[in-house]
Amino acid sequence: MTTTQVRAACPHDCPDTCALLVTVENGVATEVKGDPEHPTTAGVLCTKVSRYTERTYSPDRLLYPLRRVGKKGEGKFERISWDEALDAIAARLKPLAATAPEAILPYSYAGTMGLLQGEAMAMRFFNTIGASQLDRTICATAGATGYRYTVGASIGTDIEQFQNAKLILIWGGNPIASNLHFWTRAQEAKRNGAKLIAIDPYRSLTAEKCHQHIAPMPGTDAALALGMMHVLIAEDLLDHDYIAEHTIGFEPLKARAAEWPPERVARVCGITEAEVRELARTYGQMAKAGEPVAIRVNYGVQRVRGGGTAVRNIACLPALVGAWRHAAGGVQLSSSGSFPSDKPALQRSDLLKQPTRTINMVTIGDDLLRPASAEFGPRVDAVIVYNSNPVAVAPDSSKVAEAFAREDLFTVVLEHFQTDTADYADIVLPATTQLEHTDVHTAYGHLYMMANNPAIAPLGEAKPNTEIFRLLAARMGLDDPCFRESDDELAAKAFRKNDARAVHFDWESLKRKGWQKLNMPAAPFAHGNFATPSGKCEFYSETMLKDGLDPLPGYIENYESAASNPELAAKYPLAMISPPARNFLNSSFVNVQSLRATEGEPHLDLNPEDAAERGINHGDMVRIFNDRGSFVAKARVTPKARKGLAVGLSIWWKKLASDGKNANEVTSQRLTDMGRAPTFYDTLVQVEKAA
Repeated sequence: MTTTQVRAACPHDCPDTCALLVTVENGVATEVKGDPEHPTTAGVLCTKVSRYTERTYSPDRLLYPLRRVGKKGEGKFERISWDEALDAIAARLKPLAATAPEAILPYSYAGTMGLLQGEAMAMRFFNTIGASQLDRTICATAGATGYRYTVGASIGTDIEQFQNAKLILIWGGNPIASNLHFWTRAQEAKRNGAKLIAIDPYRSLTAEKCHQHIAPMPGTDAALALGMMHVLIAEDLLDHDYIAEHTIGFEPLKARAAEWPPERVARVCGITEAEVRELARTYGQMAKAGEPVAIRVNYGVQRVRGGGTAVRNIACLPALVGAWRHAAGGVQLSSSGSFPSDKPALQRSDLLKQPTRTINMVTIGDDLLRPASAEFGPRVDAVIVYNSNPVAVAPDSSKVAEAFAREDLFTVVLEHFQTDTADYADIVLPATTQLEHTDVHTAYGHLYMMANNPAIAPLGEAKPNTEIFRLLAARMGLDDPCFRESDDELAAKAFRKNDARAVHFDWESLKRKGWQKLNMPAAPFAHGNFATPSGKCEFYSETMLKDGLDPLPGYIENYESAASNPELAAKYPLAMISPPARNFLNSSFVNVQSLRATEGEPHLDLNPEDAAERGINHGDMVRIFNDRGSFVAKARVTPKARKGLAVGLSIWWKKLASDGKNANEVTSQRLTDMGRAPTFYDTLVQVEKAA
């Protein structure tokens, strides 16, 4: 028997991007474990990825091309050959590419975060044929935009410093479920005497283990940050030297913050004045005493109308108190801006011969149903879906399903499993998993370039995304030499070698080692050097003014709240959020039997007062509904959900739920204040006992 160990990287949409060691015995992967030498992974994997062999070798894996034989949505297919599949796709796409290329739309996101199997060869294909572009905003662009206006790029506190902080605000995240290796550092900081405060409408697993939990209503985080600024300024808990040297716009910020005293903030957020004051004082006094104070702000904050503004406001706080002076201070939203990825070399936007329209992935339900018009352009007649499951994950789900059910819409899906979206495909193509292909990765929670080596041969007739798009290009008659580049040749172009952060990048050595840290300062903004136009933290942003936005931190009410829409709130009085379930990652892993068994079934957490008002008992089946749709879940009556809040941990495949629906039946296609991102947590509902 031959046993080898292969260096790999977790591909999933998680900040941790773990370094993996895959044990292979006689060509079969028998174990996936964390690399103990990788400083952030430290040998530890989440429950999901530790079961990766179960996922790869699942009896439900798609291993051969399929052609639909039933109605769209029924999920009835017959096996065909690769030649038949490629011929069928080319026969539909060629005429469109020749006459109306914008009628072809890619739909993809973070089913893999790899630079190769993500968008490298795929975008070369779509750019060459002139297809519509996809605005890939479904996760993080609201917060990233607000953060960028303030500090210039998605750069922040290194995860390897958090254990040295003396105060950590965990704002809008549940790292036990979605950022395990940050949580390990936070726990170490706690053992070293640090105070941990969770800010989250829901008392999550993480919030339960912090010293304090503050539960503002969804969409009010921007107001809480303004209230903190008010107290910091009023009580002079400021670093005046840092403000003078490394910020711009303090005086107008001071005037704006004066409008947000704690009593106003408490009313807006649904918390107490004391919570606002004490949070600001704890943060400001510890910083004033020279202690490192850090904020881990996550994506829950930004999935509301004012989500970009909320992150911008929070990003102003470290500069006010000089927290950036410490390597263990400051804020981390994402580390993705630290990586000098060479996307132009990988994706070849130069192949696009003329400008083409961009369709937002959040509004896919409406846009696939739109007729041709002078304003919109041609109707979308073909969609190629890869690395995503829009019928389950996109908002206003019944509209999305209606759109994918169009008989005249030609749909191709590249997948590992027969997802909700695959059920609507005309052609399904089997894709390889991370254990079966080459890839190179950045991260958004640490600072390591990562290599993924294939551990096993592709199962059945599965092929890497890169190879599938090469084959499609050949079948479409696209002969640019770029389609003949191998995955290793692509990977060698992953990072800009003239950039000091990755000057040591060499693909062959990265493959052997598995990971390599970027050259980044321990405290990126200790001496200013922000990536903004002014080089300073911009409390006042001229760029925002030019973009038609309020140049100062502010507050934007939710689309759906008692304050902004009392009529709607009278009908649908509960705010609903749908954060990730611990055992799922977006819609990945939902079909892994052991993980789904652990998760049980779709649940809705309700506060005891809200449940009593509706005659709902723990364990009752309930219907959650609004004007967009409804879904059914089992009620858990628990004080973890604050009064006025309903929490539906997500995202279930619709066909694995008892009523064939999930939480996105009630979410809307409205977009955020900036970044054109979704408003999943800006949702009002009513809940009643299910019939």
